[in-house]
Amino acid sequence: MKRIYLVFIVLIGISISCTKNYEDFNTDKKKPVEVPGNSIFATAQKRLADQSATPNVNLNIWKFMAQYWTATTYTDEPNYDIFTRTIPDLTFRTYYRDVLADLANAKIVISDEQVVGEEATVAKQNRIHIITLIECYAYQELVDIFGNVPYTQACDIENIHPVYDDAATIYSSLIEKTKAATEGLDAAYGSFGSEDLYMSGDVSMWKKFGYSLLIKLGINLADVNGTLAKSTIEGAYAGAFAFGEVCQISYPGGSNSNQLYVEVIQSGRHDFVPCATLVDIMNTLNDPRRDNYFTPFPEEGVYTGGAYGAPNNFTQNSGIAPAILEPTAPWVMMNYTEVAFYLAEAAARGYSVGGDAETWYNNGIKSSILSWGGTEDEYNSYIASVPYNGEDWKQSIGTQEWIALYMRGLQGYTSWRRLDVPALIMPPNPDDNANGQIPTRFTFPVNEQTLNADNYDQAASDVGGDFLYTKLFWDVN
Repeated sequence: MKRIYLVFIVLIGISISCTKNYEDFNTDKKKPVEVPGNSIFATAQKRLADQSATPNVNLNIWKFMAQYWTATTYTDEPNYDIFTRTIPDLTFRTYYRDVLADLANAKIVISDEQVVGEEATVAKQNRIHIITLIECYAYQELVDIFGNVPYTQACDIENIHPVYDDAATIYSSLIEKTKAATEGLDAAYGSFGSEDLYMSGDVSMWKKFGYSLLIKLGINLADVNGTLAKSTIEGAYAGAFAFGEVCQISYPGGSNSNQLYVEVIQSGRHDFVPCATLVDIMNTLNDPRRDNYFTPFPEEGVYTGGAYGAPNNFTQNSGIAPAILEPTAPWVMMNYTEVAFYLAEAAARGYSVGGDAETWYNNGIKSSILSWGGTEDEYNSYIASVPYNGEDWKQSIGTQEWIALYMRGLQGYTSWRRLDVPALIMPPNPDDNANGQIPTRFTFPVNEQTLNADNYDQAASDVGGDFLYTKLFWDVN
């Protein structure tokens, strides 16, 4: 009988012990329920940079669209077939699910943090402003890809049928938000520290990023809302990036390698070669950046590009320069070179930006050559052969801006759409949906046609038809 009692007592003890820690059995220790806001922000930064850098044709074909690269064997995408791989759907999903949703969550978590003291309070506000700047950067890219997109109702888990906001209205809102966030940053205090993968928590550099982003937003409006473009750029140029300054992510390598290395070298594929459109123009200009952009073929000092949209032999063309494909190669999100060319254009349009168009044009070329590893002598020789032409400033600025934006496909493609320079070519077998034209946007995701049909229909009507060749609101020439 005593033995029975003892067994019973042991069982009760075990039962109590198990019940007390019952929740532990249903908790995945490797997936914390609560993630710090700083970590969520860093994740969003990396995902945005990865999306920008990757040459994965399921996610990013902008290097094709800008005719910086072309394909070797699988030529569907350079021929504007974006539908077989549902590229718009995957792009749309990446921006909203992997970037903007994380940024929104990071802002919520950080806003809910309890902090004590002036230093912690201001640093917290700085972090929120920096998140806003990255949100604005990402939304501008979405608008520049699709046109109208979900904005005011985006990233709301309670609303799975968001409306598509007017693209021009989004731009105006992005300018207001960017301006407020930039001016709200206090460089006397900290922010994310080492968890900031772009600027290492340097608030003064984030302020420069914000002013540079305002210039980037403003220049796209120059042909459709010159008043807003002028006031935005004139109010921002003095605080923007200075010579040599850059916003970029530095990849450590290993499992966090640059996506160019992952998709080109690590995968062992031979899918991409430099496009003849770019190589031929640079050959004509005897451009000193060719050895930084490409490998020589067929001999040292000679560069050959593949025919755009046609099958190309990987071994019979120049390749991508090895430094670009290093696992630790940094990826530029925005830099002084880009800003200088925008200001050259602004000056050519008569805006007051602290220098004339020729000065900013020269600065942009010099910055590009030096940042790619060139020399002062190379710059001096090159600029003498490509002097600024004020009578045809779009040709001068547009050509050099497009060359300087190499690798940053979306920015190069946007430069071409805005200035119509240089003359891109049609591929040999363009997709029927391109209607014999070089596309000027992505169509909306196919999934939206079924999962958000009413708002999709309205958006398609508002932009003038959901076609590859429908021009964005700022692309009026």
